[in-house]
Amino acid sequence: AGLACLDFDLTLNIDFSDNRVNKEFTDKDGHVVRILSAGKGSDLEFVNDTTGATYSLRGNGSVSHTTINPDGTQTVSAEGHNVLILFPTDQPPGPTTTLHVGRVVYTIDANGVWTLQKVTGTTTDICAALSE
Repeated sequence: AGLACLDFDLTLNIDFSDNRVNKEFTDKDGHVVRILSAGKGSDLEFVNDTTGATYSLRGNGSVSHTTINPDGTQTVSAEGHNVLILFPTDQPPGPTTTLHVGRVVYTIDANGVWTLQKVTGTTTDICAALSE
């Protein structure tokens, strides 16, 4: 408890989709500088381990552009249907598990800390939905 949702342990079951395309772009020296991932996502089932309540999402379309910055950090711009799980070490501090339908931009530092930069569109608090 307290990592993905504040008041309960969360299990995430994933039915992986074969309908995603990933493409890496390299610089003249062969270093990956950008990654494009697009297509239909995976079906997801979130389970409140305390109550057994479930929240399911069918795979929808999304596209994400990841830029590998010169300092090793990453900037991700994701559009469509995307779920972000923010942990207590992230910014803003989690725990939060949120469905974003629209556009979300975040950075990932060298320590794996995610920092939310921008959100447009609609959001659904999956932890709250599992608490009802």
